Amino acid sequence: MHSFGRFLSILDSVDSTNNYAMQKVHARLAKHGDAWLALQQTQGKGQRSKHWITEPGQNITISFVTEPDFLRPDNSFHLIAAVALGIYDFFKHYAGAETRIKWPNDIYWRDRKTVGILIENVIRDKKWLYAVIGVGININQTDFGAFNATSLLCITGKKYDVTTLAKELCGFLDKRYEMLKSSAEAILLDYQNALYKLNEKVIFKKENITFEAEVLGITNDGSLIVNAGEKMLLTWGSVEWVIEK
Repeated sequence: MHSFGRFLSILDSVDSTNNYAMQKVHARLAKHGDAWLALQQTQGKGQRSKHWITEPGQNITISFVTEPDFLRPDNSFHLIAAVALGIYDFFKHYAGAETRIKWPNDIYWRDRKTVGILIENVIRDKKWLYAVIGVGININQTDFGAFNATSLLCITGKKYDVTTLAKELCGFLDKRYEMLKSSAEAILLDYQNALYKLNEKVIFKKENITFEAEVLGITNDGSLIVNAGEKMLLTWGSVEWVIEK
């Protein structure tokens, strides 16, 4: 039995599964692998304080508790990469080879977002005690308004049971987590090979200035290596992708 989702609780409604999981962590009521799946999430959290918009009951909105004490906090990108790969493996299984990982931790199908990931950490005395991994996966939703997104239903034309898929997801994540324990190098290599727009030229935006650069790969700490006339390293949050809809 895999450790991810070893205890899976289904919540009818919650503000944020990450908030809920973190409360359990601070109350010492959570262990590695515990997970909470919400049928409705009223205040879903995304990267950089953005909200994750999801229709009730149509998508996977789930948070996992992990205890990555085998990693140093300054190697946090290794966990991000392993989680992104596990979800990439899961989504690719259903949506096919056009599934990619958009740096640092979104999953895209063609040029549309399908998955958002948010990892929040508990670090004490330079030890990584817990990580709460929040995942939002578009499954059966078809209307995304102005958002550049898609779902498994839109891609495959099939409707899915969200709870069944959430349980399947646990196995994919568990496999990559165990792989991370044995070889961070293998995780980083697989992550790089799955990169969205790898070896292609794309447009980035930094402080209201746009520039074109070719995506070459990643560094050990998760910086994106690009060539914009010369090689550059882009750090998380320093740039935005400019993606044509």
